[in-house]
Amino acid sequence: MNRLTLDRAQTLLDAARDIHVLVVGDLMLDVYLRGAASRISPEAPVPVVRVEEEWRALGGAANVAANVVALGARCTVCGAIGPDAAGVQLREELDRTGISASGVVTLNERPTTVKTRVLARHQQIARYDREHDGDVTVAESAQIVARIIEIAATADVIVVEDYNKGVLVQAVIDGCREASTRFDIPLVVDPKSRFFFDYADAAVFKPNLPELAAALRDHVLPDDASWMEHTRERLGCRNLLLTLGEDGMALMTENGEHVRVPTVARSVYDVSGAGDTVVAVVALALAAGATVTEAAVLANHAAGIEVGKAGVTTVSSAELLEAVEAHAYS
Repeated sequence: MNRLTLDRAQTLLDAARDIHVLVVGDLMLDVYLRGAASRISPEAPVPVVRVEEEWRALGGAANVAANVVALGARCTVCGAIGPDAAGVQLREELDRTGISASGVVTLNERPTTVKTRVLARHQQIARYDREHDGDVTVAESAQIVARIIEIAATADVIVVEDYNKGVLVQAVIDGCREASTRFDIPLVVDPKSRFFFDYADAAVFKPNLPELAAALRDHVLPDDASWMEHTRERLGCRNLLLTLGEDGMALMTENGEHVRVPTVARSVYDVSGAGDTVVAVVALALAAGATVTEAAVLANHAAGIEVGKAGVTTVSSAELLEAVEAHAYS
């Protein structure tokens, strides 16, 4: 079993305070409406929710950034928003959270992506999205790439977080890879299907099981070391980290090490945002000097904490250290 000592985890999290992470991807504003549902609408067979609370949070790539700063590191996001009230609110949330928005580009022809969730107490009963997921234009992607190159000069690691909303077109992906090579910093990728095979030489490529199965159009064999190595070579990444939900993770390293990381989640309340937490912790740990195996184990602990909370949330250093300590004696 792969364990991480409390002292080693503390060392990595202490080092994380000096790390600057650049997160590139689809920025979203999450809106939550919560209240009581005590009757059915006379207009349709749906519950009527009397809204008692409304709040906003960072979503998509912005949630990855929120996870980074929650662990004490600095973070800059690069992506696109619209010239609308939601874009203003997203910038306000970034500022409130302590995330630099110097890489955020306002595009006049696109709205800010907003996901609104309706909750009856703690149960989500509906979600509606406002978005435009067409590709950014050549000129718009050039603006984004210019920001990436500028910010990467002072970054320690680049995270790519793709939600298929049109920002991560080929030119932007190539810009991330170029910045990683030029400044000799790791590139950590959380992909979606469209450009799945376009991240050659990524330090860590982190799909989940359904994404990998869909991309390969085949069964996934995370417990088979030779299959994992063949897939890593096919993807062209240095390290393949496959998240398996309740079954933990499977890691295939560039050194030929096959590692199965079992889940440490004690209860699963809500899996929303778990992937964002994993990629944030992996990137931060790598930049802080962790091996890829140590980064995966630490991220697994963080995911176990996150899925035990309601909604899309972050994990603190104190929570993470507590989880590592508890597991060390379990």
